[in-house]
Amino acid sequence: MKTSPILNSKNCPVTHAVRVMGRRWKPLALYYLKRGPLRFSELRRRVPEATQKMLTQTLRELEKDGLVHRKAYPQVPPKVVYSLTRYGRTLEPILLALCAWGEKDFKRRRA
Repeated sequence: MKTSPILNSKNCPVTHAVRVMGRRWKPLALYYLKRGPLRFSELRRRVPEATQKMLTQTLRELEKDGLVHRKAYPQVPPKVVYSLTRYGRTLEPILLALCAWGEKDFKRRRA
């Protein structure tokens, strides 16, 4: 008989998922990119609470994790466009569920 491994913070799938997409600005960046490619400045306008440094770091981490693709165009001024990768798109159902839960919670708290 095969037994399940004992889960702890090192091998827990939820802990892993939160590490990959759970930092403060990552879910927002992923949510806005699910609608289509965006330039850095467009993302900045959608997430004004994030500093330029934090948004840059967030996008680099998402790119490193294979969730976001960065395309730089060789022109002046520089143009960089971010989009979800095929793998990043696998998070769409989770992002939509998170959004739906947030909307319900807003309504619950206002009632």
